[in-house]
Amino acid sequence: MRILVIGSGGREHALCWNLAQSEKCDKLFALPGNPGISEVAECVDGVSVEDIDEIVAKAKSLEINLVVVGPEVPLTLGLVDALEGAGIKAFGPKKNAAVLEGSKAFSKELMKKYNIPTAKYEVFTDAELAKEYVKKEGAPIVIKADGLAAGKGVIVAKELSEALNAIDSMMKDGAFGKAGASVVIEEFMEGEEASLLAFTDGETIVPMIPSQDHKRVFDNDEGPNTGGMGTYAPAPVMTMERIKEAEEKILKPTIAAMKKEGRTYKGCLYAGLMVTEDGLKVVEFNARFGDPETQVVLPLLDGDLAEIMLSCVDENLKNVKVEWKKGAAVCVVMASKGYPGAYEKGKEIFGLAEAKNKGHLIFHAGTKKVENKIVTNGGRVLNVTDTGADIREARNKAYEGVSLIKFKGAFTRSDIAHRALERK
Repeated sequence: MRILVIGSGGREHALCWNLAQSEKCDKLFALPGNPGISEVAECVDGVSVEDIDEIVAKAKSLEINLVVVGPEVPLTLGLVDALEGAGIKAFGPKKNAAVLEGSKAFSKELMKKYNIPTAKYEVFTDAELAKEYVKKEGAPIVIKADGLAAGKGVIVAKELSEALNAIDSMMKDGAFGKAGASVVIEEFMEGEEASLLAFTDGETIVPMIPSQDHKRVFDNDEGPNTGGMGTYAPAPVMTMERIKEAEEKILKPTIAAMKKEGRTYKGCLYAGLMVTEDGLKVVEFNARFGDPETQVVLPLLDGDLAEIMLSCVDENLKNVKVEWKKGAAVCVVMASKGYPGAYEKGKEIFGLAEAKNKGHLIFHAGTKKVENKIVTNGGRVLNVTDTGADIREARNKAYEGVSLIKFKGAFTRSDIAHRALERK
């Protein structure tokens, strides 16, 4: 098969790294890819991931058999629909199913209708009414931009003033553009978060190994939310019993609900979960692989990713065995100074070859090649990932990898996987 991966981040690098090992993959392309991805795939420049017609034309000219869509935006724009219309198989939900991530209001209303456990909420398109509701409910409270906001459209407000400012920022100041024209306001849920991704062909659901993301920018889960500062898998908070609970009370009912609504969901379903005293509740759904969850889940996959993806597209997942390796994986994000706010680009990165030679997995998230040098080109620059017999070993190895890599202004959290280690 000739496979094309859409995207340019750490998630896409992890997908390409895994797909390149598939017996079914004869030739691998990435659009647009990045310098790290170029080591395992041929990068296709000059086409935006949001230009649906150009992507379809490029996939045709490259004689692609399977397109794997990494980011959420092309999914919500209907890339899978367009590819299938052109006779090209694509892994990911169609536009009317990707709305599960594209609109938080849709997602919450679906969960309410089908009794899928989630936080109490209200949806507002009027800022003043939203503020009145927040004043009535009090803090802590959660304010979410309804649309896509690159993982940053969620404010967990501990104080009332923070909640009111978040509403103004989203609805009046346009901090997230059209995505914040409507907001979802949710009750604050006490508990520990976990991410559970699942393969699905619209009927059969196969959960992946549970992971845990670290959203806050600083140690001890302090500071603003980011796209994710690191991850680890498996997350011990997700016991076998809780994985079963998630499957029976959340994943299966959601896929069944989407089918009933005429929105058959195929691809990867990401469930962000809160482990509460009352059981598991959905924090959010994403319509694709998580970033940086993918970077720890895929290194633990013991199987052919291309074959699994193809079975999801062909509605044949029940006949494919999905197995997992023993052990654990930890990913530490190396970020640019200033992230998730303003940050500088173009800082030369040193030590990549040494880290790679010593066996560390380095997934490029925001890098660029300039005059044969690899430089920073994003807020999250590199995902340093390692596997080990357990979380502690994988974590130690990942931080060893981090210590070998340098660029001006680089910073990481120093406590990735702290919750897992505190349990023991």
